[in-house]
Amino acid sequence: MTDVLEIRAGEYALQQIRDNGLKADDINVMLGASGGPKWFVLSGLDKVLISEFFKGREKPLHLLGTSAGSWRFSTYAMKDPLEAHRRFEQGYLLTSYSEQPDAAEISMKSRILVREMLGDTGVRDIIENPVFKFNSIAVRSHGLGTSEKKWPLMAGMGLAATANLFSRKTLSNFFTRTLFHHPDSSAPFLDMNDLPTETVPFSEQNVSDAILSSGSIPMVMEGIRDIAGAPKGMYRDGGVTDYHFDLNFDLGDGLVLYPHFYNRMIPGWFDKALKWRKPAVDKCKNLILVSPSEEFVSKLPFGKIPDRNDFVKLSYDDRVEYWQTVIAESDRLGSVFMEWVDSGRISKKVKPLF
Repeated sequence: MTDVLEIRAGEYALQQIRDNGLKADDINVMLGASGGPKWFVLSGLDKVLISEFFKGREKPLHLLGTSAGSWRFSTYAMKDPLEAHRRFEQGYLLTSYSEQPDAAEISMKSRILVREMLGDTGVRDIIENPVFKFNSIAVRSHGLGTSEKKWPLMAGMGLAATANLFSRKTLSNFFTRTLFHHPDSSAPFLDMNDLPTETVPFSEQNVSDAILSSGSIPMVMEGIRDIAGAPKGMYRDGGVTDYHFDLNFDLGDGLVLYPHFYNRMIPGWFDKALKWRKPAVDKCKNLILVSPSEEFVSKLPFGKIPDRNDFVKLSYDDRVEYWQTVIAESDRLGSVFMEWVDSGRISKKVKPLF
């Protein structure tokens, strides 16, 4: 029988798992990617990681997310993470829009979702959590990318996409990566320097806006202007620079767990059509990529995981039914992951990342 789950690991992580299996305290960092409603296929895995794999953890875990990954991981840092995850899952699932929503409507609904996900104590929970240290990436836009008018913004994004064809480093002409980080964080990625990066500690005044900005998709949502404690400017989706990440995660003995909807990684938002643009092998030695198998995905409704096109192609009722099915099926991924970990079978199931 074909496995529903696929686990791939970089050179160092692969050998560690094959020799010793996988324990929660082996993990120092966890990554959460951009991707809109694609995250629903990971919902069951998130629930198991929260309630079983990391249960009772005392060693700090550095969570790094962009866009939907950021929103997911904010729930891990709250006092009742399963309940916070439920609020996020159900809020995202059941949010409805007008027939042709504009950026203002989508932004307004997203702000409501983030507020309800955080609840009354979520902001303080995130700041004060000594174990689950949440970090989130957004980008500060430059030039035409600061405009909320359609044509200048489109032109700015088009110029950035064209420059990116030649090198990811050209993105620094259009955006500055901004890492909003846990105030007591000693995260190993605080000194990331592949692109110009500003670091801003979380505070009670900026947590909500930082989370919202990390998922503020250009052309789809409004940007977030002048976030408290950060350099003044227009902040947009962190996936622009870090869609699936291309950072150096060679962290010595610590491993990086990456629950992902694909078994491959696309560095930045503009790299989606660039098949040759992949993370560097030598940066991924410590990485463990956990994803649904192609066989699992082929048996979902429509033979795919959710995506933003579902908002356009499906009615509200059909979309909710489809996404609910994916959420229910995703529980199998969580169950299999824990069975492989508890039984030690993960040492036989893990495959090379590249």
